[in-house]
Amino acid sequence: MDTNPQQTVQPIPPDHETNSEAPEIGGGLSVIQYWAEHTLSPEGAKLWQTLLHKSACLSCSWGTGGQKGGFTNETGEKLQRCMKSVEAISAEIQPGISSHFFDQYSIEQLQQLTSLEADRLGRLSFPVILRAGRAHYERITWEEVYQIAEAGFHQPPERVASYSSGRSSNEAAYLLQLLMRSLGSNNLADCSDLCHAPSTFGLKQMFGTSTSMVSLENLKQADCVVLVGSNCSYNHPRLMNELIKLRDRGGKIIVINPVMEIGLVKFGSPAFPLSLITGSEISSLYLQPIPGSDVALFVGIQKALIEKGLIHQDFLQAHTEGWQAVVEQAQTTSWEAITQTCGVSQAEIEATATLIGTSKQVVFAWAMGITQHQNGVDNVYSVSNTALLTGNVGKVGAGLMPVRGHSNVQGFGSMGVTIRLKKEIQQALEKLLGRSLSRVQGYDTRALIEAADAGNVDTLICLGGNLYAANPDLTQAKRALSQVDTIIYLATKPNLGHFHGLAKQNTIILPVLNRFENPHKTTVESGNNFVRLNDEGKTHLKDADLIAEVEFLTELAHRLQGDFPVDWRKLQDTKYVRQLIAQTIPGFEKMATIDETQEEFTISGRIFTEPKFSTPSGKASMFVTPLPELALPKSTDFGVSESTPAIVVALMTGRSYSQHNTVVYKIADKYRGMPHRNCILMNRHDAESIGLEEHQHVTVQADAGKLTDVEVIYGAVRQGAALMFYPEVNVIFKAQIEERSGTPAFKRVPAVVYAQATTGDSQPA
Repeated sequence: MDTNPQQTVQPIPPDHETNSEAPEIGGGLSVIQYWAEHTLSPEGAKLWQTLLHKSACLSCSWGTGGQKGGFTNETGEKLQRCMKSVEAISAEIQPGISSHFFDQYSIEQLQQLTSLEADRLGRLSFPVILRAGRAHYERITWEEVYQIAEAGFHQPPERVASYSSGRSSNEAAYLLQLLMRSLGSNNLADCSDLCHAPSTFGLKQMFGTSTSMVSLENLKQADCVVLVGSNCSYNHPRLMNELIKLRDRGGKIIVINPVMEIGLVKFGSPAFPLSLITGSEISSLYLQPIPGSDVALFVGIQKALIEKGLIHQDFLQAHTEGWQAVVEQAQTTSWEAITQTCGVSQAEIEATATLIGTSKQVVFAWAMGITQHQNGVDNVYSVSNTALLTGNVGKVGAGLMPVRGHSNVQGFGSMGVTIRLKKEIQQALEKLLGRSLSRVQGYDTRALIEAADAGNVDTLICLGGNLYAANPDLTQAKRALSQVDTIIYLATKPNLGHFHGLAKQNTIILPVLNRFENPHKTTVESGNNFVRLNDEGKTHLKDADLIAEVEFLTELAHRLQGDFPVDWRKLQDTKYVRQLIAQTIPGFEKMATIDETQEEFTISGRIFTEPKFSTPSGKASMFVTPLPELALPKSTDFGVSESTPAIVVALMTGRSYSQHNTVVYKIADKYRGMPHRNCILMNRHDAESIGLEEHQHVTVQADAGKLTDVEVIYGAVRQGAALMFYPEVNVIFKAQIEERSGTPAFKRVPAVVYAQATTGDSQPA
């Protein structure tokens, strides 16, 4: 194994540095070209109008837009749009699906579509229903929608559930959880259960908070960033601007990722003209650990910090609890155990510790490469322990920063869309509703699928998202949803879940207005705790029969409960919803006056610039993190013959460049050299060890099925690991579950790769 990860960097080809394709990875010239090419078209005019609209970006949680303007972040900086934002908006301003579309295409035909093809069908513009035994969706009146929904929610509360994504507003999220809890159900599954739940759980246990402890202003004062398990060059391009500026002021960036991503080595941003021409250096040091070994790596960093005398013992004694056990674990764990587990050399780990320990203000940032593991909570603990050992929590320019995905996924959690409701919110809601809330444990996303598969769910409402495709084991997900009597999807566009996640009796798709079309003001929350206010808007769709999510939820609640315990129809005015939010959600007090002041704000009590934490003692709790056992099964354990050349890899799932969550905007990912979705990115040595060549077609098999005709692509992925695209690859594995948070281990799936069989090898249904 090559112990110097910098030597394995794939050089950026010259055309990636100079031509119009280069900055596409960061939304550079490709964004400018897109605008220029479309400005004179009707679509281009609508795109410009939407980009300038005072509403928050539809894409990632890094955040831009709102009352400061569509291109502006919370500190007032301009040119803060990226290609992902443009792609998301462009998808929303497509024409509406024709009135005869569902008459022409059966559900069987629709199930043959890819994610990209489903998205490009256009905007949903009228409500439809697929009834039991029918082959086609058909148009339905709103009155019948309410009748079916009302009957569905009259079931026992433990048999009704919701699922949601961060696509919608704080107001809709608040109403969803208020409706569910007023009915006596805590089954509030959310897309965050599948991604950053370990961050939420781990940070809550350690610090009494569950979100980023770093604001954008604080990040600007850091002199070192440790970026773990994140490809923000693809998924959060605006964060890259801050990393470029950090390097320009002499700071250091340590990247930890089993895949050497080109955009984390060099990146081109439209915010910096020179960057578009030459590219900006990002990583100062790039480590490629074995997938799932982050605890071992960070225990090693802790060990090196201790041996070099770089820990802050006075800080630990004054502001933490449990630190002695963490220090003892690092001291007594052998270097051999650490390096064999993580696959990173002692020299590299010591170099990393030196960079961290000699920096004054370090921000530790991570994404799903940390959380989507069977020990995801321990991963969060180990990163946080390292920050605490160096005194980099609770001061300006330092701290912990989970980098979340969707633009308002954090807002949904803040509004109470969670199965782990904060005690303060529970008490406030009980006061509002005039009675106690149910204490029955609710279903998170994986528990919801298991409960549905067991026939224990009658009615499900999905506020955005793609519950079917976001789960592992798509065969199980499809089967589970088919056991639910009624499923109601609220969405702006079709997705695979609408065609595969079909209910036993009634599957209803309701077309809703998107963020910049709502006839009322709404708010959203960024991943750094900043609340943005979205202006009213109107849809471009003519003669469409759309509804605002707030209107649907309040009308359904009124039909179920009348004017008690709250005046639901009054809450169709989102200003009144914001009044309730201000009264019941801690940190959102400024929501009460935001309509008058137009003042966007950072949520109080979340940004820690002093080492005083929201725990009973005011100190941070530190936890020992056991090194994981990472042995892979043998190929014969998958039923592969001993005579068949095969290799078992730790398979990671990931998104392509032009992808947002489960929505695919382009088939290829040229920055990884992957020309289509059915590829596997492998280390050359792994492939050649079993006689494979690049572009050869292979079978990839895990514990739930296999994919065939998978094209091998050589890439800068460490030996023993491989990467395939989510959500397509979800069909082949069940995934281990992180027990404390319920999150599947998407980033470490044991899978066997072998040469394509000529006969008898078929793709799973």
